[in-house]
Amino acid sequence: MYESEVNNRLEAIDTLPPSVVKQFGELRAQVKSRTILPWGEHCTECSWPTCYTTCELYEARSDGNCRLFADGMVRVDIEDDIRPYLLKLRFKRWGKLWTVGNLALYEPKEALRKEKQNIMVGALTRIVPLSTKLRARVLGKVSYLRRCAAENEPVRVELPDCFVLECYNPNARPISLTISVRAREATSDSNFQRVIQVAPGFLRECVTTRDIFRWVNPGQPFEVEIVPNEVDDTVLYFGMMDFARLLPQAKWIEAGEGATKPWKCIVWDLDNTLWQGTLIEDGPDRLKLRHDIIDVIRETDQRGILHSIASKNNHADAIHVLQMWGIDKFFLYPQISWDPKSQSIARIAQLLNIGVDSLAFVDDQPFEREEVQSAFSKVTVVDAADAREILSRPECQVPITEESQQRRGMYQQEKERKLVQESFEGDYTKFLQECKIELMLTKLTSENLERVYELAQRTNQMNFSGSRYSREKLAEIQQSQDHETFVIRCADRFGSYGIVGFALVNVHEPRLMDLMFSCRIQGKRVEHAFLAYLLERYSLPERHDFFANYRRTSKNEKPGKMFEEIGFECVDEREGLISLKYSKFRSISKDSIIRIHEERMRGE
Repeated sequence: MYESEVNNRLEAIDTLPPSVVKQFGELRAQVKSRTILPWGEHCTECSWPTCYTTCELYEARSDGNCRLFADGMVRVDIEDDIRPYLLKLRFKRWGKLWTVGNLALYEPKEALRKEKQNIMVGALTRIVPLSTKLRARVLGKVSYLRRCAAENEPVRVELPDCFVLECYNPNARPISLTISVRAREATSDSNFQRVIQVAPGFLRECVTTRDIFRWVNPGQPFEVEIVPNEVDDTVLYFGMMDFARLLPQAKWIEAGEGATKPWKCIVWDLDNTLWQGTLIEDGPDRLKLRHDIIDVIRETDQRGILHSIASKNNHADAIHVLQMWGIDKFFLYPQISWDPKSQSIARIAQLLNIGVDSLAFVDDQPFEREEVQSAFSKVTVVDAADAREILSRPECQVPITEESQQRRGMYQQEKERKLVQESFEGDYTKFLQECKIELMLTKLTSENLERVYELAQRTNQMNFSGSRYSREKLAEIQQSQDHETFVIRCADRFGSYGIVGFALVNVHEPRLMDLMFSCRIQGKRVEHAFLAYLLERYSLPERHDFFANYRRTSKNEKPGKMFEEIGFECVDEREGLISLKYSKFRSISKDSIIRIHEERMRGE
């Protein structure tokens, strides 16, 4: 909801790209309820009222307040079930969006009705014949009453689980926004702050209230502001800017650092978490399994989220109880010992080859949760009392694919591979050859698009371009005549890895635009074999130079050394994007470790 003081300017929705309008409309099937925050234009350097007479940037609005958006709050009407309009804002220097906070949630239809009612109030205030002075007083009173109503609105039955920000950046360069939530008491220095990079195009950011209210008491008055950094005369479009409660099927588009990241593994405590009672004191016969938690584990397992254990217990006794109930199969690399649980978390992440920032830890003891949190600030800690809500959390809203349903089995196969490798007498290359690794290549299709989307959202260590493709973008790529796509399946004598990679090649240059692999194949020479295949495909027999894009990050820097190992050379670097070249005069080095099969690639 915006301030009633707006100019009469409206902008037609067809001035925006249709794909962006479609993205703004995606929320209608994802939000269960939301707040109605009264956003207005304010100044980052405000020292009201003296600045009105001393600041050279002061420009009076019709209500006497300062104009911080060059064109006011321009309304772009949109046919939607979530909100009736978008806001187009042209920020002046020091301009910011600001609102008083509240957590009162409304169902979408009720929120929509209230938004339209506010539009009518603003329109009536503008058309009623009043003197300039009286109109300013009426507009000021309306804005004041709206803020008071929002601040004093009582919280209803449920609390929101995230703050949602939608933004479209039509500019050619990225814009950084700072979201701040702070207590309104002058004596409090508690505040939450996050900087978000809005690349050219559409962004949807979901910030969990768990993160926000670790710093700000939601029971006390607070305020929210959104500040564009180092911009002047910059246009941005905003959709939803509210706290919300999501439907269980909500699916969020990843937006890089700071976004809500899907959990790859949930680590469980045992005593008074997975079961009621304490094993060492009560004995196995007096324990009571929490079937509601097992239901959560079964469902998230089907979504491809792994599970493990970090428990202070005797290992053999605890495993016996898990086997007795037939649930031991769900837990990979359980860490059951008397070590600090932060050490157990570290070992689980290492054994699964995933980052700790993709882990969640569930425990009934505040001490244990804080111990893990102090060691790993990016691990999400969950009170066991809230474990039943895990299924509806944004971090668990992930695509369900054939690969995700089999992910636990694939990790168990990988465990078997490691055991065989450790017992193998001979060099590593010989071991890989005996594994009989095969790659099957096919094009991007409607049948495998969902898995490629999942791969793009989950992959960090071996994502060499940093791309986080939306489903819509993948559908566009699928139809492109200028690019060739490669969906990569992998299998060996132990079993199938499923779809483990995706590549995109501009066939005219030729240039590898995107390359990403699941970390499950890391260290198996799969990426080397695939790049050698591409070099043969595009360099021979005409002998063309072959180019590749590589955006180096702290996570992909080590696997990214494969480009240098193969023989690529850096020819350019701009804004973090490295352009690599494999000279047409170089021979192509291949090994005999991996066999590659083309499925419907050539001549389609």
